[in-house]
Amino acid sequence: MKPTFKEITEFFDREGASRVSHTEKTYLAHAIGVYNDLKRWGFDEEIAQVGLFHSIYGTQIFQGFTLPLERRDDVRALIGERAERLAYLNCALDRPSFDNQVTCCEATYFIIDRFTEETVEVDEETFTDLVNVHLCDWLEQVGRSRKWDYRRQAYGDMARRLGGIALESFERAYAGH
Repeated sequence: MKPTFKEITEFFDREGASRVSHTEKTYLAHAIGVYNDLKRWGFDEEIAQVGLFHSIYGTQIFQGFTLPLERRDDVRALIGERAERLAYLNCALDRPSFDNQVTCCEATYFIIDRFTEETVEVDEETFTDLVNVHLCDWLEQVGRSRKWDYRRQAYGDMARRLGGIALESFERAYAGH
């Protein structure tokens, strides 16, 4: 039986995520915000849970709250194989190489795993899910961080690639900036 949202947020709390600062919130509050935004964007529970765990192992920029990679099985037990893999890839991706592929439309994409330095092949669906999670994460925090120029072109490219609510959300977040 899959854990409830409450059980998952209690996991984060036990691990200390509610005591870690993140863009004028706690890390847990930010992760819940990404989860809620993905739900508003129309994603199912699996992808929304990727939003909760989007930086669980740390990212190139955020290292404030991380679980060691040895805990991947624990995360997998909570959210499932596919969701954990997407969360891992979001943490592992080398941002410049990821950004360079956003404007492409290929059947196969290549993620440089910053942990292993290996190239990981992903299909169109996985890459698109990563683009959604990655963009949603940034849009949830950009107003508080006020880092309007950080990877602005790349985030704009992601929004244009996705269109619809992602593009609307990007335009709303960046209006006047």
